Amino acid sequence: MVDVAGKAVTERFARARALVRMSAATAEALRAVTLPKGDAFVAAQLAGIMAAKQTANLIPLAHPLPLAQVEVGFAWDEPGLLRIDASARTNAQTGVEMEAMTAAAIAALTIYDMTKALERGIAIESIQLVEKRGGKSGTWPAEPA
Repeated sequence: MVDVAGKAVTERFARARALVRMSAATAEALRAVTLPKGDAFVAAQLAGIMAAKQTANLIPLAHPLPLAQVEVGFAWDEPGLLRIDASARTNAQTGVEMEAMTAAAIAALTIYDMTKALERGIAIESIQLVEKRGGKSGTWPAEPA
């Protein structure tokens, strides 16, 4: 584990994104909340938030952090392409990139789990860091997609 004892406590923020591709029929069932397991957006939002809070238990060398805020949101980039944006914020000695990425990843997996009865070929196409702020390295934006 990296020694962060000498680092200053500063506000840290990170935003990550996951993309989930599915058929138009599955996307419509997801939007209409007609899935056999219920409202996938609610389940995925809660799963993402809970996962961010467990990041240090899931990733061996991640520091446990006192999270001030975790948000998970959903938007359609195209009819069958769901974008999941997750963000995390803390005041700590190290960043929250892994927490934001964990939230996005688990939210995407939850969408898959909630919709797999309709379609097994759903693909989680990417999980990536989009933005981070705070700490010695300052602000980092990803290249425009």
